[in-house]
Amino acid sequence: MKALKEVLSWVMPVVIGVLIALVVRQLWFGIVKVEGDSMAPNLQDTERVMLLKKANITHNTVIVFDAKGVDNNNPTVKEDTKYVKRVIGLPGDKVEYRNNGEVYVNNKHLPQGYISKKQRTVGTLTLTLKKASGVTLGSNQSFTVPKGKYFVLGDNRKVSNDSRYYGFVPKSKVFGVVKVTFWNSKAKLINSYSGLAAN
Repeated sequence: MKALKEVLSWVMPVVIGVLIALVVRQLWFGIVKVEGDSMAPNLQDTERVMLLKKANITHNTVIVFDAKGVDNNNPTVKEDTKYVKRVIGLPGDKVEYRNNGEVYVNNKHLPQGYISKKQRTVGTLTLTLKKASGVTLGSNQSFTVPKGKYFVLGDNRKVSNDSRYYGFVPKSKVFGVVKVTFWNSKAKLINSYSGLAAN
């Protein structure tokens, strides 16, 4: 009996610790692998990033969402397909993406210092696929993000499959916000980006 108590005295804390870790991971935290080049140069193909499930989503926040039922253009999307993109427009926002590559949200300039001027203009305005319904790009054109949805773009605009092609992302499809470690050279461009100078 004494031996059993001794075993339980060190087994129980381990079991409790594992259970707590599982609950934390399920409710608040996760790890996601980036696949593809749509977020380059800030996130690389096969890079692993942290996912905060309860974090606040603001303009320029990088999110992970369930692509199934959102991207109906891509036949390779499965039940577990996740996309990583940057939020440009929040629910109810009026968005204008001008010919010079600048974005205005509710008539206020939205900094995009995480990509170069060339990436903003050529990459965003030169569409390679059919444009999504409700999305208009270019000077003197604007659109409103529907209630309960987000307008998202990949940082590598030239190759990114994003809201320009499949439309708005429902809040209900969002898993959480991407964070990278502080020693990652791109941390300031991913974690709570606040408008750093453009490249």
